[in-house]
Amino acid sequence: MGLTKLIANRLFFGLITLLVITVLISLALEALPGDFAEQRLGQSATPETIAAIREQLGLNKPVLVRYVEWLANFLQGDMGVSLSNNRPVSELLATRLGNTLFLAVASAIVAVPLALLLGILAALYRESLLDKVISTVTLAAISVPEFLIGYILVALFAVTWQIFPAISSISDNMSLGEKLYSSLLPIATLTFVIVAHMMRMTRAAIINLMQSPYIEMATLKGLKRSRIIVNHALPNALSPIINVIVLNLAYLVVGVVVVEVVFVYPGLGLLMVDSVTLRDLPIVQACILIFGATYITLNMLADILSIVSNPRMRHPR
Repeated sequence: MGLTKLIANRLFFGLITLLVITVLISLALEALPGDFAEQRLGQSATPETIAAIREQLGLNKPVLVRYVEWLANFLQGDMGVSLSNNRPVSELLATRLGNTLFLAVASAIVAVPLALLLGILAALYRESLLDKVISTVTLAAISVPEFLIGYILVALFAVTWQIFPAISSISDNMSLGEKLYSSLLPIATLTFVIVAHMMRMTRAAIINLMQSPYIEMATLKGLKRSRIIVNHALPNALSPIINVIVLNLAYLVVGVVVVEVVFVYPGLGLLMVDSVTLRDLPIVQACILIFGATYITLNMLADILSIVSNPRMRHPR
């Protein structure tokens, strides 16, 4: 019942959070100078032409009225129509969402095993030169923003050495290998960002458990340190490690926005940024809902997995 109540509470507050986010985004776009009509017609447009476009698209209505209409349509499964090209928003999101998920999944497949391996090695050779190098590099990766890492990789691998393309253009007719080649630099950027947090948590959790009595008993029995860490310490450290992995995956889905802009990657994040520039509110609201729902769901999943993977939390005294 405790787990069921937790899920219910998270779902309720998650829905409230999503509602608040969409309201704030609508108000923020309304506060920006200009609207879609002015952006579309340009500075040379007459006030009468701008007024006619606003009336045609319903932009002359109060922002609260437009938001309620959008929310009512969305609850009925209608995401609306793009103001910029008059196409259904759901149709525009379909391909872009697939590209973003491809980038996020590919980054996670690389980052999660790499973080666990580096964390185990750092704990296994604690205070050694290897541990210091791994900790220093990961700490530097945490301190550097994603866009700077992306620009450094572009400068090295796309401009200087010309190994990979600076612009990640992918399409449905490309093979998996071609997509991976074109997306390698954004994948590497995201991997750099999220590996650091997961590696440091893995190292800290394992080192903390190495002081436990059952670990000392295994050491006295003459077991190898590597076997003690992998077979005894790591399984009992899964709860905090799983939690930080899922939280970083949640960040990964949202963090692709910056990386997609840097590499002009045709994903949901770039679509959202372009739509903000055009003041295309229906697309922006739909993108925000997808990002927000994904982030909240993964955060809720992190809480649930922490409880499920920790017997002391499943059976509290």
